[in-house]
Amino acid sequence: MWDDAFPSFLIGLREGLEAGLIVSILVATLVRAEARSRLPQVWTGVLAAIAVAMSFGAVLTFTAASMPQTAQEAFGGILSVIAVAFVTAMVFWMRRSARSLSGELKEKVTGALAMGSGVLVLTSFLAVGREGLETALFLWTTARAAGESAGPLTGAGIGLVLAAVLCWGLYRRVLKINLTKFFTATGAVLIVIAAGVLGYGLRDLQEGGVLPGKTAYAVDLASSVDAGSWYSTLIQGVFNLTPTMTWLQVVAYVAYLAVVMTLFVRGVRTTAPKPAKERPAAEPKAERPERRRPAWVVPAAVVAVPAVIAGLVVALARPKPAGDQTVAVSETECGKGFTAPKPGRQTFQMQNTGSKTSEVYLVDPSTSAVYGEIEGLAPGTTRDLVATVAGGTYAWRCVPTDGKAVTSKSVTVTGGGATKPVVPVSEQDLAAPLKAYKAYVGQGLTTLVGQARTLADDIQGNHLDKARTDWLTAHRTYSSLGAAYGTFEDFDKKINGRADGLPDGVQDKDFAGFHRIEYGLWHGQSAKDLTGPAQQLVTDATGLQKAFPSQDFDPGDLPLRAHEILENTLQFELTGDTDEGSGTNLATADANLAGTRELLTVLKPLLTTRAPQLLPTVDADIARVQKLLDAAHGGDHWTGVDKLAPTDRQQLNGATGQLLEDLAPIPDLLEIRKSA
Repeated sequence: MWDDAFPSFLIGLREGLEAGLIVSILVATLVRAEARSRLPQVWTGVLAAIAVAMSFGAVLTFTAASMPQTAQEAFGGILSVIAVAFVTAMVFWMRRSARSLSGELKEKVTGALAMGSGVLVLTSFLAVGREGLETALFLWTTARAAGESAGPLTGAGIGLVLAAVLCWGLYRRVLKINLTKFFTATGAVLIVIAAGVLGYGLRDLQEGGVLPGKTAYAVDLASSVDAGSWYSTLIQGVFNLTPTMTWLQVVAYVAYLAVVMTLFVRGVRTTAPKPAKERPAAEPKAERPERRRPAWVVPAAVVAVPAVIAGLVVALARPKPAGDQTVAVSETECGKGFTAPKPGRQTFQMQNTGSKTSEVYLVDPSTSAVYGEIEGLAPGTTRDLVATVAGGTYAWRCVPTDGKAVTSKSVTVTGGGATKPVVPVSEQDLAAPLKAYKAYVGQGLTTLVGQARTLADDIQGNHLDKARTDWLTAHRTYSSLGAAYGTFEDFDKKINGRADGLPDGVQDKDFAGFHRIEYGLWHGQSAKDLTGPAQQLVTDATGLQKAFPSQDFDPGDLPLRAHEILENTLQFELTGDTDEGSGTNLATADANLAGTRELLTVLKPLLTTRAPQLLPTVDADIARVQKLLDAAHGGDHWTGVDKLAPTDRQQLNGATGQLLEDLAPIPDLLEIRKSA
């Protein structure tokens, strides 16, 4: 939070001080001109400026939230670039104008006094409004970059409060600040921060499809820099520099920093303009008596009008949900009451009027691609189905339990851009990947049986040092078959069961398999003690090898295991929870990673057509994890999880967590749907 607060603190302090200085000068000029009765007009203009800035922030927040993800990225990127332009202009303007600001404003106030109350309100409004709009835009941009608003808002709040205190001190003449030096120093820091915001904005434009090169990385330090560490978080929060940056980001960052900082420093070295001479305040002209109105009318109006306008903009910009459209579902009739919806995010009330539980899909009838779905809609119940509708053809498909699929009439929606549905997967689609993976597992089990026999021979011959090496070899082979664990039935518990949950723990008579042998080999047990467990491992591995070809391997398990293998790795191996003395959890994690890579290889044809951008991202994640694991061993020796340096362990956990996050969509993308 606090690392994200600093840029906003700085912008709040600078903008607040600029606006505060302007207000202080306005007030001081009116007081010296003995026109205190005109002070409410200044405060009315200030209040209007604040109301407009807050309304602008609300419009940015709520209209962006209603956009599709790619549109949000593009919108945020454009506003980030605009914010950089505003901040850059503000830095140069304040550096140039700091010395002459007082004289210029006094001239404007003098002119406003002679022209009436409306002009004085407008003068204060324009003087403060620019700073308010810049602050709102910069805050929105930094909050979006941080992914949270608490830090940026807190930082800006502290900066504004400090600015108010400084302005009060300057007005009361209890403080003296060299404003030229202050704005020069903070300007230099803001240029560095703005360079990061520019890079972040360009990345958003790449993610939104506006600019190319989103996978062309110039810097990729994710495998060597822990993104969750305090120093990485601080650098990302303050400067918007991330471990992974594209060429466009890096070039823009360096070019902006080189050009703008050079111009800024060169301007500081030149002779500053002499401050404008102050003219004596003109006596205000006598005003005609006006009809008195309640004092609260104008302030209330200047707050209410921007708020109402902002509310109308948000209401008109946000897509209207079709929550009033109720769609009936039954065994014989699907989609009754369905009419062509408007483009945008829609909510349909799906009501099961039949007698059977049903699966419900919103599909493209020509391709069976799925836009939204409800599983297990029970008879007599109503549930909401939320989907984003764009230009295209839509229909409802209802698949009742033990019944035939029923498809509604189709409707056509025009306009609204495009939305990408999920092309459904059938058992037939997964048949080829399943066959390939079963062949991989069959070959692995054949290898496992031979390695288990070698391990048993080592122990029987009392070659325990060799047995430790061969134990790891065999265990890694078994660990690389992770996607088939659910198919192995009771064999997995016999071959790779843990002592957790057994009444007597590691001494329990039912503790068997690899971890039982591991415990004995690394806790000084004799060959005689381990001969029985080793022979039993051979028996169980041989039994699994013979049983596997006839075991029921659900094809739907393949996409599920793509995520679950490494989920278990993060939970058990990278915590050291399964270590029984060998300290080889990272070797097991390495084997799990190899198994995941093999699984993704057989699923690649299906994933390439459904999410072409996913596999390059996952491949990069796997490479990062692999590099960290490779650094943890040399030859046959593996570093124990508890022996890793804290930073190395954080990096490995962070890289594995990122890989898991990127693997998470695969089960949904390759789920077997009855609509196919």
